[in-house]
This record gives sequence, structure tokens and C-alpha cells, in this order.
Amino acid sequence: MNFIEYITQNKDQIISLSIEHIKLTAIAVGFAILIGVPLGILISYVKKLNKPILGVANVIQAIPSMALLGFAIPFLGIGTLPAIVMVILYSLLPIIKNTYTGIQSINPDIIEASKGIGLTKLQILIKVQIPLALPVIMAGIRISAVTAVGLMTMAAFIGAGGLGFLVFSGIRTVNNYQILAGAIPACILALFVDYLVGLVEKLVTPISLQKTANTKEKQMKQRKIQKGILSATAILLVITFVVSGLSSMNRSDKVIKIGSKDFTEQLILANMFSDLIEEKTDITVERKINLGGTQVCFSALNSRSIDMYFDYSGTAYGDTLNYPPSTDMEAVYNTVKKDFKEQYNIDVLKQMGFNNTYVVAVKEETAKKYNLKSISDLKGVASKLTAGTTFEFLNREDGLLGLMKHYGFQFKDTVGLDGASRYLALTNNETDVIDAFSTDGLLKKFDLVTLEDDKNFFPPYYAIPLVRDEVVEEYPEIVPIIEELGSKLTDEIMMELNYKVDELQMEPDVVARDFLVENGFID
Repeated sequence: MNFIEYITQNKDQIISLSIEHIKLTAIAVGFAILIGVPLGILISYVKKLNKPILGVANVIQAIPSMALLGFAIPFLGIGTLPAIVMVILYSLLPIIKNTYTGIQSINPDIIEASKGIGLTKLQILIKVQIPLALPVIMAGIRISAVTAVGLMTMAAFIGAGGLGFLVFSGIRTVNNYQILAGAIPACILALFVDYLVGLVEKLVTPISLQKTANTKEKQMKQRKIQKGILSATAILLVITFVVSGLSSMNRSDKVIKIGSKDFTEQLILANMFSDLIEEKTDITVERKINLGGTQVCFSALNSRSIDMYFDYSGTAYGDTLNYPPSTDMEAVYNTVKKDFKEQYNIDVLKQMGFNNTYVVAVKEETAKKYNLKSISDLKGVASKLTAGTTFEFLNREDGLLGLMKHYGFQFKDTVGLDGASRYLALTNNETDVIDAFSTDGLLKKFDLVTLEDDKNFFPPYYAIPLVRDEVVEEYPEIVPIIEELGSKLTDEIMMELNYKVDELQMEPDVVARDFLVENGFID
């Protein structure tokens, strides 16, 4: 498959995500203007507020966008709200600063003349200062709008959609076509936004201030054309919002929100169970997939941003409940089920048929070079090796920290890498050892050797559906549907499904639905 074929096959998804991206960006920039311009006017009049307001805006600009999203999730949940708030905050500085600069740069003689003819302060602001400052203000809005298009790709990390979904999914599955399918429309959208705001900037600039050799008549014709383009764009935006609103109104009153973490298996599971629930019941499923790690998903479930997601027994036991690692499958599951119900009002349904436990993997040549068959064999050579693991595994007691204590060795260096990046780092000889999940399709794709956990460090990681108890009470019919399918999913089946996404470059939703159809779960 080449890039053109990929675009052709996935054009509906690309168009849908592009529309989502436009909506999110338009809302964020609109609110940023409504907040930023008044603040810029305020500090131009009240000098004492100048440094505090600009200082706060500068500090916000300096905070990494992912960190800002992380701070927002406990308060705002997941989805569009925190994504829009994040982009609004990042967009404020250029708008505030340019509004202030535009007003301050107006010739004082013009202000004095305005006062001389009897205009009030408000009249001077509306009729003199804002019109003269508009070109400078629009330059700030232009910077913010273009930046917002790129920043909004981060929305995919918390289930808000947009073109970032394709970019990050492509990175995790090493699918360059998918990355380009998200990046290229985002780039085109940024250029188009820059062009549109540039047109507005020209329209608000007085003809006498425009540096051009054209006659006024030609300039007026150009402005008519520009106004026509802007009007057509505005009409398209209105139609987009109206159609989106109507489609949401037409949904069933029965709705549950299913989330997922940010790796292949989770995307497959979320799509698979969403399809099955919609097929077997009259419930509509909102898919909040690709949210991030355990804490993001659990916080979303606990705050009612989602109603259900799939975790793993060992993760819930050690990472969420903070119990020391245990290899007792029954005890781990029963403890998680009991504590989640009592502490969080979350029902843990029957664990599924596959155990996606952690494994430690190396390249075949590394295994041969150091005669590595088990994790214990690393003890004599770990000081020469670099481990590249996911950020979650790097910082967890049931991950790298506990593993090195349990087996009594230290790596030469450790590197935090997300998703498929750690596989690429391994194959490029930038790292020597990685963590993986036993059902990862990328293990098969890159032909890696998994080391035996000979001292039984890793807990059981059977997949478990986590559902808010009030959702189970309202829709009890979903429980047998979920548990029946879950019991049919084995280690071998999940590795094969993951392989189809990671190596054969199939879409997770397609792989999920094909499995349901082929195995008679849906028609």
C-alpha cells in the first residue's frame, strides 16, 4: 500500500478528524480573542496590571503543553474541555501583548485631538484607538491562530479527537502513512488559517496605511474579493457547527462512554466492545479512545468523564491501589474487585481470557552475544546495557524500579520512550533492552527475544473491564455481553490482532469489527 491508497481508503476518517480539528481550533481561538483583547485594553489603561498579567501569560506560555494537560485532567476531566482550555491559555500572550502594543503605539497627538473635539474615553477607545490598533491586534491573533492549529493535535491524548489522533496512532504503530495523513492536513489547515487571518488583517488596515502602489479603486476591488472569501469561509464554519449539532441531537438517549489507553491492544478492545454493545443493545457508545496511561484513564473514569475502560489486574493492584507486587492471580483479582467497589464505586467485571503481562525483550543478536535466556542472565551484563522503557514502566514498583531490585542489577542507563518508539530505538541500537507486553504484535514484527521471568517478579496482568457501578445498574444488559466476549480472547488471539495493526497496518476499528464478524458475534 502506498500513501495515496492509504488516503483513499481512510478519506472519511481524515475528513471527520479534520472537521473536529477545525471546530476545536475555532472555539479555542474565539475564546482567546474574547479574553485576550479586553485584557490587552485593560493593561493599557491600568498600568499597575501590566506586569502581573503579562507575567502570568508568559509563565503559561513556558509550561510544556503536555504538563498543562496533565494538570487540567483532575479538574476538567478528559475530552474537548481541557483541550480547548489548554489552547486558549497558550493563545493569550500574543493577543494580549499585541493589543497593548497597538494601543500604546498610537500617536498621542491623535488622542489629544480626540479629546479636543469632546469624545469621551469610551468613544476614543471604540472610534479611535481600536480601529487604529486593529492591524497590530490582528497580527497577534494571526500568530495565536496558527499556533493553535498545531497545539490542538495534543487534544488526541485526552480523547478530544482532531488530526493528532492520526499522528500519535501512527507513531505508536510505526505507520508513516498514518502520521502523514494527520500531519499534512494539519499543515495545510495552519497555512489556510494564516491566509484567512491575513485577509482580515488587510481588511482592517486603513487604505492610507497600506504600502502598495495600487490605486484605491484596485484596493477596493481586492477588499470585495477578500470579503467574499471570508464570508464563504464563515458560512462553511456555520454549516459545520450546525450539522455537528444536529448529528449529536439525533443520537440515542442511552449513551455510555468507553475509553482506552494509548496503545494498539487498547484501541482494538475499545472498538471491539463498543461495536458489540451497539450491535446487541439500543445503547449508543461514545468512543473516548487513545487517552494516555493508567492514571489518565482511571482519573477519567473516577470523574465520570468516561463510563468504562479496560485495565489489567496487576496494574490496578500495584499502580492504582499501591499494593506490593503479587503473583497470586486469584488474590490480585479479588482484591482489585473488592477495593475498587468499596473505594471508588467501580465494578470490576470478570477478567478476560488473556494475560498481557510485562516481558523484557532484546534483539536476537543481543541474546546470542550475552547468552541471555532469562532476566537473571542480565545480572552480569546489565551495567553495559541501556534500557528503553515506557514512562509508566520506568517509574513503577511493578515495573523497572522493582524489577532491578528483585533481580539485583542496574542498567548502565535508562531512557523513557513512548509506545513504538522504544522498538525503533532498540532496532537502531540506541537501546539494548525494552519492556513489552506479552501480546504485543511488535514483538512478532521485530522478531525479538523475550527473557523468561525466572524469579516470578511480574504480577498477573489479565485484562479486566472497569465500569462505574451506576452504569451497570442503569444498563445491566451490557455485563453478559462484555463477559462473553472477554472469555473468548486468548493470548494468541490478541497477539494476532495486535500484529494486524502493528505490522499489516490495518486500522484498529477494522481489525476489531472483522474479528467480531468472523467469530459470529455480530452479522
